[in-house]
Amino acid sequence: MKLTSLCVYCGSSTGNEPSMMAEADRFGHMMAKEGVGLVYGGGGVGLMGAVARAVLAGGGQVTGVIPRFLTEIEVQFDEVSELIVTDSMHARKQLMFERAQAFVALPGGIGTVEETIEMLTWAQLGRHSQPIIIANLNGFWDPMIELLDHIIKAGFARSNIRSIYSVVDKVEDILPRIEASL
Repeated sequence: MKLTSLCVYCGSSTGNEPSMMAEADRFGHMMAKEGVGLVYGGGGVGLMGAVARAVLAGGGQVTGVIPRFLTEIEVQFDEVSELIVTDSMHARKQLMFERAQAFVALPGGIGTVEETIEMLTWAQLGRHSQPIIIANLNGFWDPMIELLDHIIKAGFARSNIRSIYSVVDKVEDILPRIEASL
């Protein structure tokens, strides 16, 4: 199966490391070059905006999904191929899930953590078997990966949950890892 749509969770902020913005931009260009459309949170700033702009600059398709209340808080990116405004965060996440073949977590904040954990939870519960990739750029996700291992060691999850996600250290490894698991 050919990967055609990818949900990317990432920060609506730029973070403190300029390399994160550069990596988000680079990944968006890689997606466009490979013909992989972006499904994302609809913002035009931070890592979110960098990925979306790069996909568009490369001639790719971008679907932004943003809840109505966030259109007043975040900078909505109107230049996307398709912008969907939902009534709630729940509706946003469900629609992003339905439109994507796989999920990637680039660095981000609490929202990125929450969305990533929700996809891990749904996979653990058998609600989907789509690839989930944690892009551990510069060790950003090390604390979350350690927490997942701690949860296993403490007996609150089985060790087989490690099989529902993959960790990569470079953006170049994201698409090949997904393609290998489709």
